[in-house]
Amino acid sequence: MNATLDGLAVRDLDEAIGHCAGALDALRGKRLFVTGGTGFFGRWIAGVLARGWPDYRISATVLTRDPESFRACYPELAASPALSFVRGDVRYFEFPKGEYSHIVHAAADTSVAADRDSATLMDTIVGGTARTLEFATACGAQRLLMVSSGAVYGAQPADVERIPESFTGACDPLDPRSAYGQAKRLAEQMCACANARGDLQTTIARAFAFVGPGLPLDAHFAIGNFIRDAVAGREIVVGGDGTPLRSYLYAGDLAAWLLTLLARGEAGRAYNVGSDRALSVAELATRVAAQSSSSKVAVRGAPEPNAQRSRYIPDILRARDLGLEAWTPLDEAIRRTMAHAQSTPTPAWTKAARNEHADDERLTFVVDVDGVVASLTPGNDYTLAEPLSGAIEAINRLHEKGHRIVMFTARGSATGIDWRETTERQFAAWGLRYHELRFGKPAADYYIDDRLLPISALGRLAQVAG
Repeated sequence: MNATLDGLAVRDLDEAIGHCAGALDALRGKRLFVTGGTGFFGRWIAGVLARGWPDYRISATVLTRDPESFRACYPELAASPALSFVRGDVRYFEFPKGEYSHIVHAAADTSVAADRDSATLMDTIVGGTARTLEFATACGAQRLLMVSSGAVYGAQPADVERIPESFTGACDPLDPRSAYGQAKRLAEQMCACANARGDLQTTIARAFAFVGPGLPLDAHFAIGNFIRDAVAGREIVVGGDGTPLRSYLYAGDLAAWLLTLLARGEAGRAYNVGSDRALSVAELATRVAAQSSSSKVAVRGAPEPNAQRSRYIPDILRARDLGLEAWTPLDEAIRRTMAHAQSTPTPAWTKAARNEHADDERLTFVVDVDGVVASLTPGNDYTLAEPLSGAIEAINRLHEKGHRIVMFTARGSATGIDWRETTERQFAAWGLRYHELRFGKPAADYYIDDRLLPISALGRLAQVAG
């Protein structure tokens, strides 16, 4: 069996160390502070630092809202002398004592749940950046790497093959879906202003799309959903027409890129972080399926005539000037991610005490509509909703296993508009399988319930609830 460090292959970590050895040498003996250090990006950075501790003695203090949970999930990383942990929200954290020479600011929630609460999402990104910059001044930091996103560019024009850092387009401020990109733009501006004052060198990493062990397989990442279904031996379903173009950088390469930018990135500059090797979503599904002996691919949609093809591909010439490259081929990246998923135990599904209506082994699942199976829409114009294929597939699997599916929605609760016909028509077009559709859910900001399951649990639940 391949050696791992809490699930991260030692081979991957050693490869990453080899790719960024010059940067690690520049950071030798330094003390780092990392926000977002327990997320997907941060865990890989932590893995490289832990693996490289004997040679480089780079230490990192990691800010997290739940240190105990990280220690329970990743005891080997938590025990590394390279890492220490402090509890706090990135917007309000208490400054740890001592001096830090370098800061990696990677805290941002990219989950569907966070996207539904755009005000908190933006406050976390902007407020968290403000607090981190304050800490940088207080601790005497020399350099800060701010992990931003390719979302700052807005929609990539169809005639721009690869989007460069010099592109001056932007996301639409009147589109609520652009909250993440808008907040990242403002966070970049704050870092640029700090850099201009001359007391802190700031560099921006604009992250695109990635694959690797630790990537959530039941969230809104297409490649994660495809790998999840391939590992389970299920059909891989492309909910749209499969034509959008994407590219993927392996997580081990990502860690090497970020540490290189932290140590050697030009101050006041942004660098695209990702692969520039484009492929369609349909081709991606086919390449994932090729790594499985039982998976087939189904593309549900059909291209619209004269529609512009969606692209999200970075130009990485600026990163190549630093010697960075997408070293791991995509097929190998997929294979390694699948191997990790296959070797990761699936938690047992433990049934809660049954409700008073239960008379057999069938479970009843009450499922919200908007934000779960339907995209959120501006102004609550539900005719604009698009299907969220990953959740629909998971719900359909629960239905196939004999469980009862009740769709429950607040559509029209605040306005009195009757959305039943529209909703039923959408469900039919999207192929959603359910037993009952109920209206009358009160419109609210939050719902508190003793049987609440997060959206992120839906894919795993569909696998294990038999």
